[in-house]
Amino acid sequence: MSIMITGANGQLGNLIIANLLAKIPATQIIAGVRNLGMSSTLEALKDQGGEIRFMDYDSPETCQKAFTGVNRLLLISSSHTDDTVRLTQHTSVINAARKAGVEHILYTSFAFPQTGLKIPVSVHRLTEQVIFDSGMKYTILRNGLYIDFVDVLGLNEAIQSGVLTTRPGNWRFNAVTRSDLAQAIANVLAGKGYEQQIYELAASKTWTFADLAEVLTAFAGKTVIHSEDVSVQHWIYPFLSSIDTVSTSKDLEQLMGHPVTSLKDSIAPFLK
Repeated sequence: MSIMITGANGQLGNLIIANLLAKIPATQIIAGVRNLGMSSTLEALKDQGGEIRFMDYDSPETCQKAFTGVNRLLLISSSHTDDTVRLTQHTSVINAARKAGVEHILYTSFAFPQTGLKIPVSVHRLTEQVIFDSGMKYTILRNGLYIDFVDVLGLNEAIQSGVLTTRPGNWRFNAVTRSDLAQAIANVLAGKGYEQQIYELAASKTWTFADLAEVLTAFAGKTVIHSEDVSVQHWIYPFLSSIDTVSTSKDLEQLMGHPVTSLKDSIAPFLK
């Protein structure tokens, strides 16, 4: 079995490979990268007999060459900011994989795209359809909202002032950590029986800004309250309103084999 991860130099790709190295021989793992400068994780992969292959989402010929001999391919979605470009890139990768004889393609989609409030037809849904039409075996891994969004909420300032101030609204969040996602995805890549499945990799229960204030209280050693203010302006709120942050699923916990990381542990890396 030969497993390839595209976008392997990214944060998620690095974490997936680190998890895979603990599960299967490095000789079964191929990292697909556009930039040949390597992280410590990819250095470890190479040192243990794994392979690093150059590929570029914008260059189908490099993809087809890189996919030669690959049985199972993980397509990590493009980080390009233009969805039209992203869809073109994804389509090129999928077509290259089919031409190269890849048996099973896995894709990091976005959780609950069918219930998006403002984006009913997203690049992820369109990419999924290209995969369905390709004829390859597939697994769709719909990643939930990254917990990283809390980094723009002023958590450290809230600890100092004793007040977490947010825009008013009935906000609830199903956010998850990259580490949890990477663990689940690595289990799927290294395992069997996941073909023709779609997984919603979000938290199994939601949390609120009030819950976040309680966690900040524990870190601060003093009370941090949650307050709403209509004057709060930030791009994060329109973004959060455009996606489904409230639906939940047990898929992530089932694929990991244990509960998701707690809210307290999830936000700890963003506190000084």
